[in-house]
Amino acid sequence: MTNQLPSPRVTIVVVPRERFSCAQRSLESVLAHTQLPYRLVYVDGNSPAPVRDYLKQQADAHGFELLRTEQYLYPNQARNLGLAQVETDYVVFLDNDVIVSPNWLTALLNCAEETGAAVVGPLMCQYEPIHEVVHFAGGETHIWTDKTGRRRLREKMYDQGKRVADVRDRLQRTQTELAEFHCVLVRRSIFEQLGPLDGAMLNTKEHLDFCLSVRELGDTVYFEPDSIVTYVPGPPLQWSDLHYYMLRWSDAWTFASLKHLQTKWNLAEDGYFQTKYKKLQKGWRRRGTIIGPFVRKLTFGLGSGKLESLLVKPERLLNQTLTTRHAKHQPTEQPSMKVASPDLVSSSANR
Repeated sequence: MTNQLPSPRVTIVVVPRERFSCAQRSLESVLAHTQLPYRLVYVDGNSPAPVRDYLKQQADAHGFELLRTEQYLYPNQARNLGLAQVETDYVVFLDNDVIVSPNWLTALLNCAEETGAAVVGPLMCQYEPIHEVVHFAGGETHIWTDKTGRRRLREKMYDQGKRVADVRDRLQRTQTELAEFHCVLVRRSIFEQLGPLDGAMLNTKEHLDFCLSVRELGDTVYFEPDSIVTYVPGPPLQWSDLHYYMLRWSDAWTFASLKHLQTKWNLAEDGYFQTKYKKLQKGWRRRGTIIGPFVRKLTFGLGSGKLESLLVKPERLLNQTLTTRHAKHQPTEQPSMKVASPDLVSSSANR
């Protein structure tokens, strides 16, 4: 008799987050540090030619499924394209700027199996050096009603900014309310009840929406600190990152996502939302990651708040143009909870 490898119980779905310049490093970490049998579905949303060619080479070499579109994708759109290919008991959604560590997937799966959790999130770290600073160690998201009867949203992330070495000894596997899509393991059967991820959540707070939906069904979310991964955020490091980054964090996508979350869950426009709308009006994210670095280069590192302020308006006009052009190439209807279907131009099947 010949020994047969066990069938994979997990499919890893990798999707673009905000840029492509970290894709190779992220994928290499997955290939090097994933000990369990697994399927890999890689969603490539219009990456630049060098990344496109690298991914094709790796798909051929390692036998994973590569789905490519010649248009940029918003995160839930990409996740749903990958999810449609999943037949295993579990799916892991992983952003393409996440670096994993040894045992990361084994720990997530063990937690799900031993607790019956529908959703499991790892100890998520941020920035470089990797695996040293906490981004997220579980958290809260729930809806509560104030004295006036208004429904309000609670969101809190635990231990953000603390050093892993300072908190690791006290972190334990625990039931929590929140997990993030940077890296999350989900029991596939949950989608038989919920349907695919909400297509109207374009670029922000989609993890809140998903966890609220899971917990509304009576299912559980767990935090598993024995799984450690790190996401390496922008700013965009290469010119080829810039277009997608600006679209990914566009004013239109962010505003639409927040408004949809508020309407879907019948939430009051309280301080939580007002703060986010004000930050959006000031262009805070792109100012900090695109305009600010650009101005510092022009001023030989000195920086200029006045010059940054002058550039905000033309940058926002450019952002509106990019968003409008992208929308023209999208399906005419993308209703909530349905999978958008951009044309797939390449697919390498598993071997």
